[in-house]
This record gives sequence, C-alpha cells and structure tokens, in this order.
Amino acid sequence: MYSWRKAYALRFFLDNLTVLLTAIGTAGVGVLLAFVIAFVFRKEAMEIFRKRKGIFRKKVGIFRKKVGIFSKVTKRDHATEAFIRNYGILAPKRYNFSYIKKITNSFKEKLGKGGYGDVYKGKLPDGRLVAVKVLNASKENGEEFINEVASISRTSHVNIVSLLGFCLEGEKRALIYEYMPNGSLEKFIFNESTSEESQHLGWEKLYSIAVGIARGLEYLHRGCATRILHLDIKPHNILLDEEFCPKISDFGLSKLCTRKDSIVSMMGPRGTAGYIAPEVFSRNFGAVSHKSDIYSYGMMILEMVGGKKSIQIGVNVSSEYFPDWIYRHLELVDEHELEGLSSKAETDTEKKMILVGLWCIQTKPSDRPSINKVIEMLEGSVEALPIPPKPLLSSPPRAALPMSDSGTKSLPVPDSCTTSSCDSVN
Repeated sequence: MYSWRKAYALRFFLDNLTVLLTAIGTAGVGVLLAFVIAFVFRKEAMEIFRKRKGIFRKKVGIFRKKVGIFSKVTKRDHATEAFIRNYGILAPKRYNFSYIKKITNSFKEKLGKGGYGDVYKGKLPDGRLVAVKVLNASKENGEEFINEVASISRTSHVNIVSLLGFCLEGEKRALIYEYMPNGSLEKFIFNESTSEESQHLGWEKLYSIAVGIARGLEYLHRGCATRILHLDIKPHNILLDEEFCPKISDFGLSKLCTRKDSIVSMMGPRGTAGYIAPEVFSRNFGAVSHKSDIYSYGMMILEMVGGKKSIQIGVNVSSEYFPDWIYRHLELVDEHELEGLSSKAETDTEKKMILVGLWCIQTKPSDRPSINKVIEMLEGSVEALPIPPKPLLSSPPRAALPMSDSGTKSLPVPDSCTTSSCDSVN
C-alpha cells in the first residue's frame, strides 16, 4: 500500500517537473530582462528620479516659505486683521491685490505721492474713475491703515472724500477713493508754475472752498456719532471735484474720541510743519483737541489769501514771516478798494477770510473759535468781526516749510513738555 502511494507521488512530480521548470525559467528570464532594461536605461531612470525629487523638494520649500510668511504676517498684522473682523458690515468692501493691479492697469498712471504711499488712477468695472492709494510697507502703516478705514467708514458728507474699498493682503495694503479730477487745493495756491490755474480761482470760489472745508470739519467734530479729529488739515489733503467742491481726505493721522470730550492723548507730535498747532508739539500750550484742527484750518485759509495776493500783485510771501505779512496786508485791503484794485465784494471776502484765519491761529486753544463759530463768522458780516490779537506763537517762516508731497513731519518735543489738560474748549 505504501509503495503504491510513493510511486504515484513520484509519477506526479515527474509529470509536472516540466511545468515547474518552465515557470522558473520564465520568472528568471523576466528578472533577467528587468535587470537588462534597468541597466540599459539607468541614466534615464536616474534623471527622472532626480527631477521628481527636485520637484518634491521645491514644493516642500514653497510650502515652508508660505507657512513662514503667514506666521510673520499674522503676528505683525494681527491687530489690523482683528480690527477688520470686528468692524463687520461697517467696513467698506475688501478686495485682493490682483484686483487693485487690474483696475489701475498695473499702476500705469500715477496721480501723486504722499508720506505713506503713492496714489494711482484707476477705473472700476462699472466705468467709475477712482484714486488708489498704495501704502508703503512699514511698521507705521498698520496704524495709518486702521485710522483711514475706521475714520472715513464712519462718514458720509459732501465735503468728506468717500472710501469705496480697501485691500489688506499681507504686507500689501491699498485704499480705493472716489476720483477728484481737479486734484488737491495745494496746486492752486503758491505755485508759480500754475499761475493760470490759480488765477481762475477767484475770491468767490476761494471763499466757497473755505466754507466747504469748514462744513466738512463741522461734520467731523459735531456730526458723527464718534467725534473725529483729523490732525493733518492742509491744502495737500483737500481734494477738489469737477465743480471745485472741496473734500477732506487722508485720515491717516486722525484720532477718534467721544463727543463729550474732544481731548485726546498722543505719544508724540504728528502733522505737517507749518500747520501743527502749538499744543501738538508742546503740551505746555494745552492738550490736543478739536481746537488743533481749527489752528490748521486757520493757517490754510490764510495761505489761500496769501497765495491769491502773491499772484495778483507779484510779491514773494515766502521771504517774510507769514503772520506778520498777513497782519500788514490786512491794513492794505481797504486801500486796494479805494484805489480800484478790488471791488467791494472782493475786499469784504478777502478781509473776512483773513480775520477768521487770524482768530483760528491764536496760540491758546481756548482763544480759538469752535468750528461752528468759524462758519458763523464766515457767513456773517465782515463789519461784525473784530480784529484778533496778534498770536504770540506762530508757524515758522514759509520758506522753511516742506510744502509739497512731504507727508508728515515730526517735530522734537521739548524736555519740559508734560501732558496736561487745556482750558475749557468752546
């Protein structure tokens, strides 16, 4: 019995030996062929491997870089992003930077340059022209960006420029404003190369611009739920539309405060030399308040008068201490009328703007009128306006001031300066 089974197993093995040897041979040939192919195409295979390895490493590097940038931006701009989120529906529309490049045609047409960035002309898909301010990459721009969005987003007034949107994409920040075809008020005063433009801004138009700016400030100081102090009123920041309607712009240095208390705290002086109120760079003169805007406004309308007269009579105002020139010129206004150089209406307008401006630049904040009083004075009779006392402290001579696109300039604070409250404001 045992021998029969053994014989059967041996026969089965012999019958399938051929199949087994064939399978082993085929597998061997396959392995051998694979080795041959790998050997022949080893260079091509290594090249493919290297490329895939390089692509992988590159992707890993890009990923690490993105993670690094994200972490850096998130840490530095956390406050800005948090502000935008908390502002919710009050914030204007947000756009990505590719959209900013598209509407400005890759920043083709530059309109001007400010202390915090360049301004370019753009066009929205609906055909509206806009001015796009692209902020420089710096640490200070975080505060400037927040001030701009927070302040203008709260406003809606014919004499305040409209903010249509913004971009916040890492270090890339931009603000989209309505376009003002006549540019800034600055180019229409004290600019010898544009004397023709200055000529067609007659006294009536200058007066209308002065009243419009005052109404814009009145809205900021009294018309908003939260009082807004601009703190950088100057001709460069007053934009003119096609009808020369003035609009206050550039709220980068603005401060928000309650309507009951307009006194604000500041870490240091801010503004532009020549327009900064005395209390802004030295607290010995009082605290910073809405009266600081009044001072800047007064210097601006006095410059409007000085620019107009320097063009009309060909004098160099910059060669003389500006407030002294204004006081001396006030004595000559009536003489120009008697000599037929000005009409009665022009003389009254000129004199009224001078008197209001001089009241606004009084050294003590408590001696300056509030903005609603300024409007009342401008719209009232010139005969009812008393001549103000000469300020004990005024701005530096005009020749020493940066009057172009210099942005803001900080002034040193004396060692004796201490934070204090000013006298009661009107």
